[in-house]
Amino acid sequence: MPKNNNKKRFEVQEHETIGQCLDRMKKEGYFPVRRAEEPIFREETKNGEKVMEPVSKRIVFHAVKE
Repeated sequence: MPKNNNKKRFEVQEHETIGQCLDRMKKEGYFPVRRAEEPIFREETKNGEKVMEPVSKRIVFHAVKE
């Protein structure tokens, strides 16, 4: 069974703007259909308890082939 290559995820890289990511997507022939923001956590110990602290976020675009 052939793999569906019409979908791809594009992550906004460090030191890259959202516009630059969208341009990169367009150059590869993809069109964005969904934007997702995923939190990035760091585990810290406070008062003897492990706590998950959000430190940043990752922006990911789900795209389909035009």
